[in-house]
Amino acid sequence: MMPLLASALAVLQQPQSAPPYDPLGMFPPNASHNAGTSDWVFYFIFWTCLVVLIGVCVATLWFAFRYRRSKVGLIPQDSPHHSTTLEIVWSVVPTFFLVAMFWYGFKDYEDRREIPNDAYEIHVNAAKWSWTFTYPNGYQSQHLTVPADRNVRLRLSSPDVLHSVFIPAFRVKLDVVPGRYNWLWFRAIEPGVFPLYCTEYCGQQHSQMDARVTVMPDAEFDAWLAKESDWGALPPEVAGLKTYGANGCVACHTLDGSAATGPTFGGMFGTQKQLADGSTVTYDENYIRESILTPNVKLAAGFAPNLMPSNFAQALSDQKVDWLIALIKSKGAQ
Repeated sequence: MMPLLASALAVLQQPQSAPPYDPLGMFPPNASHNAGTSDWVFYFIFWTCLVVLIGVCVATLWFAFRYRRSKVGLIPQDSPHHSTTLEIVWSVVPTFFLVAMFWYGFKDYEDRREIPNDAYEIHVNAAKWSWTFTYPNGYQSQHLTVPADRNVRLRLSSPDVLHSVFIPAFRVKLDVVPGRYNWLWFRAIEPGVFPLYCTEYCGQQHSQMDARVTVMPDAEFDAWLAKESDWGALPPEVAGLKTYGANGCVACHTLDGSAATGPTFGGMFGTQKQLADGSTVTYDENYIRESILTPNVKLAAGFAPNLMPSNFAQALSDQKVDWLIALIKSKGAQ
């Protein structure tokens, strides 16, 4: 019993950020400061439960063999009906382990919820079916880029339904709830590229709502952000392509004429477009602008209403709308 108590006591003495520990190779790369802690707690619970399971199975098989009918016969025999020592052991020892599991898990939870005051904040907007990451200088991207060895705070919001941001390599996951803000934080420990997923079923294209997280050295991150933010020096159609990717248009609209959740942008400019009410409209600059800002006023035939979020009037500046128009015009007409 003493070795078990010593092991449980060691849990309470572990450092807040444990080193990487994944002897069975069950987890993705360890890429954040407290990923090792999460893995260590998991394996502590795993090994404890495995030892208990083996003990219960072995005891069950031994009792089944020891007290089988052919061995003890049919004549009742006196047997012990109570053992205070045994009851204390099987009550106190598991309780000690359960308290250890709770204590260390709770300490890790506290660390994840207490966001450092110096954290670099990025706003994450989750909408059907894409991510938009907005940096302090106003730059937006469909993928997340963060500096290494710097605390990063994600402010989460959604304009439509429940989503959930999950970065496996950082061991962070949190729901994105419509109508309120939520926060999570992490500190990436090494440069690299890691996947980000939505893990809450949010509709038709939920499985495609993924992104990548790029971790850069601190100095390179600042230079990258300054360069990526300067779209005004780009040709309008190139800036439009960046807007198309950064604001989630890519999730529903293609550029090559193929079918998707929303109407394609490819080969449409200057054509006559059939609307849901049976009328037609010229696919020109005014129609594009109106469709972006008020998508349900002139709904394209064959598409259900309210598929496109109506918040683009606030999310897109006039300049960004102009860039999108330039992009669509560059794709020509059929």
